Amino acid sequence: MSHRILLVEDEDHLQHAVKLNLEMEGYKVHAVGDGNSAIKTFREEKFDLVILDIMLPETDGLMVCENIRLHNANVPVMFLSAKNTALDRITGLKKGGDDYMTKPFDLEELLIRVQKLIDKNSRIQNLAESKVSNTYHFGANWINFESYEANGVQGKVDLTKKEILLMKLLIENKNQVVSREHILKVVWDYTVIPNTRTIDNFILALRKYFEKDPKEPVYIQSIRGVGYKFVTE
Repeated sequence: MSHRILLVEDEDHLQHAVKLNLEMEGYKVHAVGDGNSAIKTFREEKFDLVILDIMLPETDGLMVCENIRLHNANVPVMFLSAKNTALDRITGLKKGGDDYMTKPFDLEELLIRVQKLIDKNSRIQNLAESKVSNTYHFGANWINFESYEANGVQGKVDLTKKEILLMKLLIENKNQVVSREHILKVVWDYTVIPNTRTIDNFILALRKYFEKDPKEPVYIQSIRGVGYKFVTE
């Protein structure tokens, strides 16, 4: 079975060249030219690898990668970017990238790296098949990000998809402030963004699940005028 690749590149000639070379190697390639289309396509289809430019129209590649990681922690992401400083590469890897190539690049090297990433991920997935759950514990609480089940101050509860994504984003940025605007862009659909009060209502619900005193939260804290922070040791 052919491996499927999502190629996100806004330069038409480069997109065409990379897509053609990947297809000549036997890969099935879906190419898009902007960040919003990348997020929509990734949510609707299954891919074995994402090749992602950083400087994209509408939504940049770093935000796309962060959104991908909320929905899929395992698919390999390779950044392909003209941003070539050490800080750029470090930022890309910290945001969830598995590899980082700078433009201009050698096509043969790109194809080798693509194959290595796909092979490595296949081995990891084979080893992970016996994994029981993806569960995070904090205090007496726990959340299973795969089953959407949780255990809170009043016992077990089933979380909604948005509640799971919001908690996952806060936990992945634990002890750091996450702005309301960032939460809206990452967790909610990019095409229909609700007002910030929507987040406040979700936070209130999550505190009722996990805080002994929701009015004096220990884990899900408000940072006035900015956003929220998940605090844990």
